[in-house]
Amino acid sequence: MRDFASGTLDAPPFDAAFLHDPYPVYRQLRAAGPVLWRDDVFQGAWVLTRHEDVELALRDARFSSQRTGGWVKRIPGVDASLQGRRAQAGLEAFQRLFGSAMVFLDGADHQRVRKAMAAGFHPTFVKTLRLEVERLTGELLDGLDARAGFDFIAEVARPLPSRVIGLMLGVDRKDEARFMAWSDDLAAFIGALQPTADQLRAAQRSLLQMVRYFDALLPARRRQPGTDLVSRLLQAEAAGEIKADGELLAQCAMLLFAGHETTRNLLGNGLYTLLTHPEAWARLRADEDGMSLAVRELLRYDSPVQYTGRRVAADLTLHGTLLRRGDLVIALIGAANRDPDRFPDPDTFDITRRAGSHLSFGSGPHVCIGAGLSLLEADVVLRAVLRRWPGLALADAVPRWNGIAGLRGLARLPVSAS
Repeated sequence: MRDFASGTLDAPPFDAAFLHDPYPVYRQLRAAGPVLWRDDVFQGAWVLTRHEDVELALRDARFSSQRTGGWVKRIPGVDASLQGRRAQAGLEAFQRLFGSAMVFLDGADHQRVRKAMAAGFHPTFVKTLRLEVERLTGELLDGLDARAGFDFIAEVARPLPSRVIGLMLGVDRKDEARFMAWSDDLAAFIGALQPTADQLRAAQRSLLQMVRYFDALLPARRRQPGTDLVSRLLQAEAAGEIKADGELLAQCAMLLFAGHETTRNLLGNGLYTLLTHPEAWARLRADEDGMSLAVRELLRYDSPVQYTGRRVAADLTLHGTLLRRGDLVIALIGAANRDPDRFPDPDTFDITRRAGSHLSFGSGPHVCIGAGLSLLEADVVLRAVLRRWPGLALADAVPRWNGIAGLRGLARLPVSAS
């Protein structure tokens, strides 16, 4: 047990009110001090809230991305579920696959895997996808009756990113419902500040099912490779750039998850924010070319990824506080994006804002490899909705948030247009 902070401020709770609106809590945390210990985060972790410190944790090699270790087995209730070799083997396989994903690799291993995947996310290649994203968006919007109203999350924000990443991976659209269900289980686990044993078991089950799905797909791709990402990864495996089996399968599974989850929340959070700021919606109606800048402000204002974790690789002192080797550090991206030392008037949504740089896609070696694709999807979808239904409005004034601290998004977003 460590002190929450050297100051006198009481620790604000990560409760239901926080999940609805985390930003008042972030302000309290920033006021309490730059480096704070929380026992109620992953069984104990340091929390960083300021832009400068969050960016340091994302960029500096003293903060390791290899953070999938023993804390999983310390989740309350997990020990009781690990009776027998089969249960132990299942958890070990889950940890091994998680730890093999690019996002949890450091140094040379990270560079090797990222290089193998980079061609599939090169800006030139991503630009070629615009017509396909526009086609898929049009298919979804064509089937909607705005006068009757519809749930934007269920009808657009969930299926579109799944179809786009599925297209890139070369997987069958008929499996879309399974992809989204697996993604939901992983999101609930990864995005929880204090995961439960039930969330762990659901995530373990879904990740292993994803891996089995891709394992069944690989033989056909080896015989007849295409231009999709799975075929690219197989070519990288053949060239020795990616390790066979586990590492290859881990990249496939995490691409499917990450390519869907964060973009879904960007679309939902983005449309909700625009509709609750009618002056911004009206400005974009008059000047659609402002959409690209608006999407960047949407990312800053209400980031789909609210935090990421790092493990301290060697003892270091930050703002006079000793962080010991092995300590977990939670870098609160959502708080950093509202840091008044970085952004003037940070709690104001301003689609013309140019000052500062948000951290919603990370920074440094692990900056999101799919950032360009996510920006493209948001730009295409929000422009299309704006053109079709300039009078679109919320059909329910009360937002229904997903309750996931780390992957902030809406569970439902009912809208309609006269």
